[in-house]
Amino acid sequence: MNRTLVGAISALLLAAAGLFWWQGRAATEADAPPPPVPVETAPLGEADAIPTENGDGLMGGALPEADEATREEKRFNRLDRNRDNLINRNEALAPRVAAFRKLDTDHNNLLSFEEWAVATSNRFKGADANGDGQLTRPEFATTKPKAAKKPACRC
Repeated sequence: MNRTLVGAISALLLAAAGLFWWQGRAATEADAPPPPVPVETAPLGEADAIPTENGDGLMGGALPEADEATREEKRFNRLDRNRDNLINRNEALAPRVAAFRKLDTDHNNLLSFEEWAVATSNRFKGADANGDGQLTRPEFATTKPKAAKKPACRC
């Protein structure tokens, strides 16, 4: 009995608090400032003139410009080759095919451990400038992947 009474009272209190919150929010929105004044549509010097019914001499605001695609949209569009707004497995793996083919020296579409080991060993030997079998910090810094070239400005 006690639990039922406490539950009913707390439900009524929550409903009342929600009602007051909702009414307070409506009052806040009713007292909101007016929207910003639009760009003047009258010619310069005639800001107070009343426009004619056919709108002679009036000029509207600037046309909206299309915003640039976000970084993620551009990245998605690079992979979505057939533009169906879906990326399938082949589209997702296509950028890696060229790198795989460089490692697959016998062209059987299988990368064996030997093929990978030879490529890795050659990369290590190329970075080891003094040939001592160890990479110093400056030698290791030469193995850093090259940054992609940024496109020239389209000014």
